[in-house]
Amino acid sequence: MEEHSNPLKLTEFTDSILESISDGVFTVDNQWRISFFNRAAEGITGIPRNEALGKRCSEVFKSSMCEADCALRQTLNNTTPIINKSCYIINAEGERIPVSVSTAVLKNSEGQVIGGAETFRDLSEVEALRNALKGRSQVGGFVSHSPLMRNLFELLPAVSASSSNVLIQGETGTGKELLARAVHDMGPRADKPFIAINCGALPDNLLESELFGYKKGAFTGATQDKPGRFALAEGGTLFLDEIGEISPALQVRLLRVLQEHSYEPLGAVKSEQSDVRIIAATHKDLAAMVANGEFRQDLYYRIHVVDLKLPPLRSRKEDIPLLVDQFVRNFNRLQNREVSGVSPEAISFLLDHDWPGNVRELENVIERAFVLCPNGQIGPGYLPSELGAKAMPKDQPEAIGSARQLAEKQSIQESLKRNRFNRAATARELGIHKTTLYRKMKSLQIPFPKQNGRNR
Repeated sequence: MEEHSNPLKLTEFTDSILESISDGVFTVDNQWRISFFNRAAEGITGIPRNEALGKRCSEVFKSSMCEADCALRQTLNNTTPIINKSCYIINAEGERIPVSVSTAVLKNSEGQVIGGAETFRDLSEVEALRNALKGRSQVGGFVSHSPLMRNLFELLPAVSASSSNVLIQGETGTGKELLARAVHDMGPRADKPFIAINCGALPDNLLESELFGYKKGAFTGATQDKPGRFALAEGGTLFLDEIGEISPALQVRLLRVLQEHSYEPLGAVKSEQSDVRIIAATHKDLAAMVANGEFRQDLYYRIHVVDLKLPPLRSRKEDIPLLVDQFVRNFNRLQNREVSGVSPEAISFLLDHDWPGNVRELENVIERAFVLCPNGQIGPGYLPSELGAKAMPKDQPEAIGSARQLAEKQSIQESLKRNRFNRAATARELGIHKTTLYRKMKSLQIPFPKQNGRNR
């Protein structure tokens, strides 16, 4: 007992503990000069201990908090510890290192403040993982954490690298043109034109001239040659939106272009060659239209070489907060505003909506809220009445989270179905541990199937 009470022995014992931990630790005196600097601090900063000792901490760390928001200074001023505050430091190589810091006051045996202590943890690997996950969750204009969209994202590199025609199917407002642009931008034709036309927006005769162009004198008012969309897209991509709307006669002409890679502008006497990749899109069920004789089977097979299906927003509600953040940033930039975001209560209403208009409808709702909300945070009162955005009852605080729980329950149930109720595969798809899945299923009252699909 006497041996352990020896101050020198106790100091050596404490120092050996501080040397063995993986977090950086340093202490400063009342003049902000470093009095202790452990081995992990050397490793994270790249600064030898003998160079750090005696220097002011701001000279060593060059942190983002050193100037006006020093965590250690706040602790010494109000004696309140700070836990896991994020910032960055500059190491000996001039690299920016993300860290989380915690601080405490140092006192002597008489209770007098003699300095401060700070621990800092290197978050470089965490930051790298976050960036990697962010990269996987964003393709072109799409952001998503949904397993359904992740499967689609994994197909895009191979689809983009090919020259095959693509058919994108999805409900109105799911972002079919955004997906088409992503396929174009990721492929070898990225430096060539991307030309889009909505086939359902024009009558047949105008659509034909828009697609193939015309020569001077082809009809009354044709005073000069006009190139069509095929000519404008030469070497690049032509996006035919709502292809299910074109007439049988125009289907025949389009089929010939896809078969022979040539076309004739209106009034022309010879054909023009075409090197264009076709990406078509529709919200209709083309296979059913083929069966009913409304769409040519041979044309369907020509455009249906690669089939990409965009899921509706109601099937990936976990993406709503991510999409809302993206829209808020975009509208802040475009309108020079400072709306901080959307309140949790408003998010719960957004999660509870079925979104028949999909992502386009969500974007319109957020834009409307921007018009009504002067600044600050968008609350339920700025949402349309059809979303049921009324004041939350004060005696029912649990209602705030009910929509989130509903969305989470739906996501788990759909993943279970996709994985034939194999819970291990479902946990992997959702990115959670199997025991976490069990706990969530129990709390959300999702019944456990009699056969879990493990051996299927």
